[in-house]
Amino acid sequence: MSSVAELPSPGEEPSRPGGAPGADKAPAETPTAVEVGVCGRLRRAEDGGGDAEQLDCQPAERPCPSGIPDATVARLPVYLRALYTLAERGVSTVASDELAAAAGVNSAKLRKDLSHLGSYGIRGVGYDVEYLVYQVSRALGLNQNWPVVIVGAGNLGRALANYGGFVSRGFRIAALLDTDQALVGRELGSVVVRHVSELEEVVANSGIAIGVIAVPAGAAQAVCDRLVAAGVTSILNFAPLVLTVPEGVDVRKVDLSIELQILAFHAQRRSAERFGQPDPAAGA
Repeated sequence: MSSVAELPSPGEEPSRPGGAPGADKAPAETPTAVEVGVCGRLRRAEDGGGDAEQLDCQPAERPCPSGIPDATVARLPVYLRALYTLAERGVSTVASDELAAAAGVNSAKLRKDLSHLGSYGIRGVGYDVEYLVYQVSRALGLNQNWPVVIVGAGNLGRALANYGGFVSRGFRIAALLDTDQALVGRELGSVVVRHVSELEEVVANSGIAIGVIAVPAGAAQAVCDRLVAAGVTSILNFAPLVLTVPEGVDVRKVDLSIELQILAFHAQRRSAERFGQPDPAAGA
């Protein structure tokens, strides 16, 4: 099983299951056509024909520029992680319900998500794991080698720079920047720490596509502004604040303290249930 970095380019896609062109689109697992009906409602028409069935009255998921809904894009990396786990176990084909269970979603949602990629499982066989890795990776743009700059060489920045899993997933740490002269010049991971004053030069010379902000909250916005001004339009933010960015710049925020607080909420409720106490979230 190849890693993402070794997968063929879109023009060199692997053979589809069964060896026949378009086999991944064979009518299996009851593929569903999804369209947006009036008032933004989702409607569904089964491939067998007939009138579309209204699913609910919620607004349709907002599509990203590729035409794939944002919510689907957010789940694709989860599917990819589950697929890698299956591949490492030597699994060559997987049923939709098994893949959905591994990814923590229901099988109907998974089939709908994968249908946006033009991928349908084969009845009685399921999905070809290697080909599905290729499809999901291509949709996410992981068949390229994305250069990444990390700003902040503290504990978090160093941990990210030393993590070896990025390369096999289509990312390359091109530079690590910091203001601390004691760190500048030190080799961390596969890069040498450079001074943050070189940020614009690094972005231009290395063709940086993604910036990672791993600095204290007080410096995060200024770093973000410099990244954006240098031409970086995709930013991963670990600082505990909401960044202000212009339209056309994508920011993903990772806040471990918030995640821990959410876990604390659920732990508190389970503890109350275990000892027969009132739900703390219900109020007095």
